[in-house]
Amino acid sequence: MPVINVEDLTDKDKAVMEVNQLKLEVKLERWLTSKCCEEIKDYIQAGVEEDTLVKGISEEKNPFKEKGGCVIC
Repeated sequence: MPVINVEDLTDKDKAVMEVNQLKLEVKLERWLTSKCCEEIKDYIQAGVEEDTLVKGISEEKNPFKEKGGCVIC
């Protein structure tokens, strides 16, 4: 898809692009926010055992664990 510089377009071309975008958006299926939130919550809870952000990284698998202290003499 070629890059379009909007500043180079006429007002009519800009209006046509906007109408085409709105036609695409009106076809989108809309969901209630409450339904989406429930689905997201269920998805997160289903994967909580494998989620390192919730569970954390075990000391054995942590690649950033300090391997030893730095000794300055």
